[in-house]
Amino acid sequence: MFVYEKKLQYPVKIKNCNPKLASIIISQYGGPDGELGASLRYLSQRYSMPYPELKGLLTDIGTEELGHLEMVGTIVHQLTRKLTDEQRKADGFAQYFVDHTQSVYPQAASGTPWSAAMMQVKGDPITDLAEDMGADATTAKEQPHFQKARKPLI
Repeated sequence: MFVYEKKLQYPVKIKNCNPKLASIIISQYGGPDGELGASLRYLSQRYSMPYPELKGLLTDIGTEELGHLEMVGTIVHQLTRKLTDEQRKADGFAQYFVDHTQSVYPQAASGTPWSAAMMQVKGDPITDLAEDMGADATTAKEQPHFQKARKPLI
């Protein structure tokens, strides 16, 4: 069972619009190694985990990833909520805006929508955990600003 606390784990208070930054950070929301895939990956892999302790750990991690999804979505929203028409056009955000306006849509920075095909759930604990580590390592390497959650982005 999940319990939702109506507050972010880390407060997000971005004052200035920055559609260029939002178009990159959106990949952390719905890209191939983003938080949406991570949460579903862990929460799906828990069913075939033969060890109860690790099944609980996968559930905990998947739940934590949902919290990250909410924080990243909040970041994207705050970076784009007050865009002017000029900013949309100048910073390459116009195509995203045509389809999704001010909404936060799970996609990669390339514009590719999130798909379950971006993740694996094989049912073999070693294979699943290796895939989890690979996705987390890629995220940490490609998104160094997410390694230090307490350091402000803006």
